[in-house]
Amino acid sequence: MEEGSAQEFLFKDQDFSSELLRQLNALRQSGMLTDVTLCSGGFEVPCHRNVLASSSPYFKAMFCNNFKESHQAKVILKGVDAEILYQIILYVYTGEILISTDNVLCLLETASMLQYAKLFEACSAYLQDKLTPDNCLSMSRLAKILNCQSLNKKAKAMALKCFPEVASSEDLKDLCPLELLDYLGDDELCGEEEQVFETLMVWIRHDLQARQRYIQDLFKKVRLQYVHPTFLFHFIANDSLVQSSPTCRSILESTRRQMFSLYSTNAPDIKPMVHVPRRYSNQEFLIIIGGRKDNQQTTRDVLLYDDRTNQWLSLAKLPTRLYKASAVSLHSNIYVLGGMPVSNKKSPVSDNIYIYSLKLNQWRLVEPMLIPRYSHRSLAYKNYILSFGGIGENQEILNSVERYDSIYNTCESMANMPVAVLHPAVAAKDQRVYLFGGEDIMQNPVRLIQVYHVSRNMWFRMETRVVKNVCAPAVVIGDQIIIVGGYTRRIIAYDTKGNKFVKCADMKDRRMHHGATVIKNKLYVTGGRCLTVDNVIEDSDSLDCYDPETDTWTPKGKLPHKLFDHGCLTLQCVPCSNLL
Repeated sequence: MEEGSAQEFLFKDQDFSSELLRQLNALRQSGMLTDVTLCSGGFEVPCHRNVLASSSPYFKAMFCNNFKESHQAKVILKGVDAEILYQIILYVYTGEILISTDNVLCLLETASMLQYAKLFEACSAYLQDKLTPDNCLSMSRLAKILNCQSLNKKAKAMALKCFPEVASSEDLKDLCPLELLDYLGDDELCGEEEQVFETLMVWIRHDLQARQRYIQDLFKKVRLQYVHPTFLFHFIANDSLVQSSPTCRSILESTRRQMFSLYSTNAPDIKPMVHVPRRYSNQEFLIIIGGRKDNQQTTRDVLLYDDRTNQWLSLAKLPTRLYKASAVSLHSNIYVLGGMPVSNKKSPVSDNIYIYSLKLNQWRLVEPMLIPRYSHRSLAYKNYILSFGGIGENQEILNSVERYDSIYNTCESMANMPVAVLHPAVAAKDQRVYLFGGEDIMQNPVRLIQVYHVSRNMWFRMETRVVKNVCAPAVVIGDQIIIVGGYTRRIIAYDTKGNKFVKCADMKDRRMHHGATVIKNKLYVTGGRCLTVDNVIEDSDSLDCYDPETDTWTPKGKLPHKLFDHGCLTLQCVPCSNLL
């Protein structure tokens, strides 16, 4: 038959390989043509050298090189369990093996030693499916010993993601110092810094005599500037083990000065962890609170925007409907101050301060404000919340300022504003609070910048023709304070270093009563009211993003409903598994 003829036919027996393997196993079982016996713990298995050498690089090297085993009738495999050896020989001759919780660890170790790569990965996959917060640390350690990268990767990911559960496991107490240092120092660790501190202290006290000397190295893994000040002040600072270490005391004192002082103080002999970033698990979420939604109804809704899914999540509602309250975020909590309660009967202006915990998804009352007020402005500065002006119980415009101390849960009066204004744009930068514009009692725009020096408790004022905003929010990005709209499309940035204004790209609408906040150095603007070209006021449900790097605007979708006079802020926190 000529080459390439159409009459040629290539026959492939699909069952030949499996049938050959079955026949080889039958020969092994009957002891026919076997030429080597594998031995372990008094157990012997007759085998064929060529089958073993074909199945594993380990046996190929043993039998195809000038090793003594290549001509021995019996080969002793040290460190191999007899039952596991028998199961692996069955796997070699049949391609099948039963993996269970009872044998998987021995199988994994033996498959690694005898170089059965597919069996090794099958055991790894089985263990990955069985990973829990209680065993992931020990699985990671085993995976490193056996160089099982896939198992180690998944075990480590679980250990980082499920830190609160892992921290209470017995496996954590068995980590060596280097393993714990590596674990607690990982940027991907999904936990709060308070938990990191508590975890290292549990580990040390598990074997105090042997482990106390590691406290200063472990203490450096706690990113103290992100610990809640109350926890730092009452728990960490008073811990006897922390106080026993001069290095820990120095780090603690430096952090305490940074956190509790209104001044910027740096000790030249200490390097505080000021520039250490938050862990990657710590995320920024856009929160909108209350406000007046469709048909001007005042709402109790509190909504969280997840930019990864572009979805809005409902959080616990405000305890009461509040008209023109102020809202700020501080230490991963949300504070709502004052406002006018909305009910069927005439309600007095509120002096309440509510605090919201995302972890608990609950609101609670703290110490009230000194003066009931609504339509005021509030902002967070270090451990304090400063509230400016607003409207009082007798509908008078207030020029008073008060400061809430979140550590001691107290309020105190501060120096009054030079000029009482409503609806100014407010922002803080470098120990100064800037109040831009606003309107007077006759609703005329005030062309004025009022500057409050926080540590000196003093005011000074700057006349300007640039500022004429009313009902506009302000945000800080870098060294600039960006004033967003206010009955105008205009966006202007005040350069705090150069003391000058810079024009930015306009919004598409003339906007007021809207919200604004910063996420990842970008400005997000929510809702508000818009003036059309015909001077008709329309409520808005838009969500827009401004990038100062490119000076461009991008629409990000819609709010769940039209909304204005609402709180808008950024909440920095570790996401709660029960909510997100």
